[in-house]
Amino acid sequence: MGHREDLLDGAKRCLLEKGYARTTARDIVAASGTNLASIGYHYGSKDALLQQAFLALTEEWGHRVGPADGGQEAREEPSADPYERFHAVWDQVIAAAAASRPVWKLQTEIVTRLDDDEKLREAIKEPQREGRLGMAEAFLGLDPEADPEKARVAGLLCQALATGVMIQWVVDPETAPTADDLTEGLRIMMGERG
Repeated sequence: MGHREDLLDGAKRCLLEKGYARTTARDIVAASGTNLASIGYHYGSKDALLQQAFLALTEEWGHRVGPADGGQEAREEPSADPYERFHAVWDQVIAAAAASRPVWKLQTEIVTRLDDDEKLREAIKEPQREGRLGMAEAFLGLDPEADPEKARVAGLLCQALATGVMIQWVVDPETAPTADDLTEGLRIMMGERG
């Protein structure tokens, strides 16, 4: 690995251990085994490096908790029960809740910084939009290329639900929702009973 990759890995470790606000350039250098000049050379600034590290962490989280088939199975089997798919995905997300806690805490911290950090806000806008489409594909089996508007609005709902579940798991894991709870809640919202 070169300095660029070492810096990114070091920044990711620092973000998970210390958070965004408390991570210094010296912390990143110590964690990566590089030097201060490397940050400017490869990323332009510490903040730009931290933004890239944050985006990489959230993308890695999505790959860890999303369906292993990336939504392909549900697209190939249109008769697949959407409640079963919904339950299976949330079961994976919630099973990883304890391991995901550092990423969720970091996401919460990032949101609190957006009013004061326009560059950070701009850096995460497009990945957030892409993430919505990815969630619609992974959680619901929707193909964003085949029906972009349907994937967009379904992704908005998935993202809102994921944020709410994340906050509940950070605040009180003992009463946070299970996949069964979320699936039954969805059935009730849709006017059905499980």
